[in-house]
Amino acid sequence: MARFTEELRSAADPIFQAIFDHPFVRGIAEGTLQKAQLMHYVKQDFEYLNAYIRIYGIAISRCTDRSVMALFNEQISFILNSETHPHQNFCEVAGVTYEQLQGYPLAPSADHYVRHMLNAAHEGALEDIVAAMLPCPWTYVEIGRKLLDEINPEPSHPFYDWMHFYGDREFGITEQLRHVLDDSAQTLTPARKQRLMEHFLKSCQLEYMFWDMAYRLEDWPVDLPQAAEVGA
Repeated sequence: MARFTEELRSAADPIFQAIFDHPFVRGIAEGTLQKAQLMHYVKQDFEYLNAYIRIYGIAISRCTDRSVMALFNEQISFILNSETHPHQNFCEVAGVTYEQLQGYPLAPSADHYVRHMLNAAHEGALEDIVAAMLPCPWTYVEIGRKLLDEINPEPSHPFYDWMHFYGDREFGITEQLRHVLDDSAQTLTPARKQRLMEHFLKSCQLEYMFWDMAYRLEDWPVDLPQAAEVGA
């Protein structure tokens, strides 16, 4: 019997393929991304991952299995202490410090993505949260693995560290989250599974939009003057 997450991946395959072909991802492969594109990505991903940590916290509050609580707790620590490494790779190539790119507002596509996951977290059950979160690590591990197979980069490649960071994680958090979702899906109705499919596919679409946002330097359409500090 096919795993439920295999059904999700099959349904999302056109989106995965579009992500693999996106010019930002191709720019990683070819080492041709511009400084502004790298900086915009890091600015947005820093805030995105802050939200991702908070969503893991909500997921812990939905857990009854302590092993799943421990898994989510480990991932919070991983994001805080280890997932800065690929950001540092982009910052080094761009010639800026990581600290310079923190504290910026979310652009429209990143904001949409965060709100989608928060809605799933606040309005749904544990399986809704996992379905909405799963495309992030899943797309990245497949991108990393695909680029390693295609490029077989030398250490001199500007994004050598980035490709290895994600491409070497084939059996990491993606597989663990898949097991959580597959276990939950065993007792769900077709209608509930369809809802999880919708969460998953929307997150996949938003993964594509995140890459596109970074490549196009997406921002809000109307510039506003620096907001005045609100008085007491």
